Amino acid sequence: MHLQKITLVNFKNFASQTFDFQKKINCFVGNNGVGKTTVLDAIYYLSFAKSYFNPAATQNIKHSEDFFMIEGAYQINDKSESVVCSLKRGNKKVVKRNGKSYEKFSEHIGYLPLVIISPGDSDLIVEGSDTRRKFMDNVISQSDKLYLQSLIKYNKVLTQRNSLLKYFAANRTFDALNLKVYNEQLESYGNIIFKKRTEFLETFIPILRERYAVISSSKEQVNLIYKTQLDEGSFMELFAQNVERDRILQYTSAGIHKDDLSFEIDGYPIKKFGSQGQQKSYLIALKLAQFDFIKSQSNIKPILLLDDIFDKLDDLRVEQLIKLVNNDEFGQLFISDTHKQRTEDVVKKTNQPYKIFQL
Repeated sequence: MHLQKITLVNFKNFASQTFDFQKKINCFVGNNGVGKTTVLDAIYYLSFAKSYFNPAATQNIKHSEDFFMIEGAYQINDKSESVVCSLKRGNKKVVKRNGKSYEKFSEHIGYLPLVIISPGDSDLIVEGSDTRRKFMDNVISQSDKLYLQSLIKYNKVLTQRNSLLKYFAANRTFDALNLKVYNEQLESYGNIIFKKRTEFLETFIPILRERYAVISSSKEQVNLIYKTQLDEGSFMELFAQNVERDRILQYTSAGIHKDDLSFEIDGYPIKKFGSQGQQKSYLIALKLAQFDFIKSQSNIKPILLLDDIFDKLDDLRVEQLIKLVNNDEFGQLFISDTHKQRTEDVVKKTNQPYKIFQL
């Protein structure tokens, strides 16, 4: 699979622009603010029907314009495919594949597998559990439709249960039977999610360790610990134990929506005890392990986006990373950087076909 061409209309700072891509390596170079990351984000948008960097969809529309459109032409198994994402102010977002609109965006997830490595990945270490859960959900959802559907349904029921708790508080009432209906639905969907997260990590952690060992050239042992309240009891036990607390807080305080991942190095949290270099290596290993996992599940080489990483990594890590992608394991690669010569020097070493876009 590879992206042959992309057209942007009124997307962020682009009025109208088309790029024709090389099958292997494509680089966007230029000063900060010229739109390098925007092009990568547009490619991400075509895979996930949303921006990686800006969740507010309307903010991706160019200032003073009424809509944006991204169109991508792909080659998948010797077949041409077209994907279009568009949004008009006041209307719902539209995603089309070969001219036909999706009823649910979730049907599109996983069709164009993609992994992005970005400076913003540091949020996985420094931010809250929600960021790490989203990472895990993104990886599993790209190759498991049942997981994605269970997650969507779980979150919908969770919102309904929270609304009921707010209703109880506002009206000074309580209906245990009504609450039980939501508890049973959360248990049903939640058990599927819990099982699949557990199975995923059993496969994923050895891949992560292998990737980290290569990138860091070190003997440190890294780990990924799954933290879940379900280790303390079943869904129904958790709901029963927390019902009074939930009534006071007016939201559901127990369940798989509270799961977290602990990133560790030699048995200690990398957030507190990992050096800056170790944290960077861990994050790259995490994303490359994501690439490996998705590839093994889908039998498709995901598109790989490397956003502004040369500025954030030392020369040794850049060299290690390029060595890794310089083989048949990887497919199409997109790179953004502020220095054209640095980029060209790096990609030349791969002896792979490449194209550089000066923005």
